Amino acid sequence: MRPVGEATRRGGRGIQASRLLAVNFVACLLLLIQYLLGMAVNIYVALPARHPGAGATNYLAGAASGVAWVIPHGPAWAAAHAAYGLALLLAALASITLTRGHSRAAIATSVLGALAILGAAFNGASFLNYEHAFSSMIMAGLWALALACYLTGMFVAARHAGGDPGRSLA
Repeated sequence: MRPVGEATRRGGRGIQASRLLAVNFVACLLLLIQYLLGMAVNIYVALPARHPGAGATNYLAGAASGVAWVIPHGPAWAAAHAAYGLALLLAALASITLTRGHSRAAIATSVLGALAILGAAFNGASFLNYEHAFSSMIMAGLWALALACYLTGMFVAARHAGGDPGRSLA
């Protein structure tokens, strides 16, 4: 028979792991929605050659100007993709806080997923301002890495939610 404190502690870990599992699942769904928005931009949007940030010599200032322009004034699909991407980035950064107290694998997948989303955002801004195809390709690759991270995070959280600490990945 387990002491009461140990059972309570394991139950608390199970609840935390279940929350982390749900957060990783939602992150995967949000990434899939972002993918569909990106495909709509790719198929239906022709970005204007001249807009704030286009061809900027200072990358960061240009990225900020381009994103600040596209959300309120750009083509609708591009505006939705950019705004949703910023919201996704904030959600990814916030999800890192939920990994506090979890395994190193859970922390690593959450941090790497957020970094991949951040990298995709910078490459999206780069594509917006310079229209280089490789920026779009890098953005897609980082999207795939982020999705892989959050899928892995789901498996890590699911293993912990079962309450068997011996099955931990880290």
